[in-house]
Amino acid sequence: VAAVDLGVKGMTPHRMAERGCRVHVVPSTITFEELTALNPDGVFLSNGPGDPEQADPEVELLRKVLDAGYPFFGICFGNQLLGRALGFGTYKLKFGHRGINQPVKDLTTGKVEITSMNHGFTVDSETLPAGVIETHVSLFDGTNCGIRVEGKPVFSVQHHPEASPGPQDSFYLFERFVGSMRDGARRESQD
Repeated sequence: VAAVDLGVKGMTPHRMAERGCRVHVVPSTITFEELTALNPDGVFLSNGPGDPEQADPEVELLRKVLDAGYPFFGICFGNQLLGRALGFGTYKLKFGHRGINQPVKDLTTGKVEITSMNHGFTVDSETLPAGVIETHVSLFDGTNCGIRVEGKPVFSVQHHPEASPGPQDSFYLFERFVGSMRDGARRESQD
């Protein structure tokens, strides 16, 4: 996994390594050519501080990653950057989401997860283009907490599934990412 460090927490590569991934944490200034030279099975964009509207170089890198067909997973700032890379808006929340015990509903399963959050911006789910599905929402204010691209191994969440010592309700997202990379490797070996 090429993990683009926008302020990554140490537990994120640890959670991936627990699942058998070799993780290369790379700087946010990495070029697409440098990234592809690593020959990653998947690309990850981390959490981090900042206004997603001011992150044009990172958004452009992510567009190239998506165009190349890499499996992609993003957390927090990575969720906002995925939104912008897909062409829709982000905005600053009146009250940011901070701390543990933040209830989030997984719209694909109906399950409520208790999560950890630390962000002041979110994806504008009213501007989602066709083919992009909102997967998670905050039960505090109804704002976006996750998206995925239909038919592609591309998804992200606004909360922090890597959080330790907890909550751990969203650890399954790491398995989902690893599974999408395995599925991609199987498709390539069949071609």
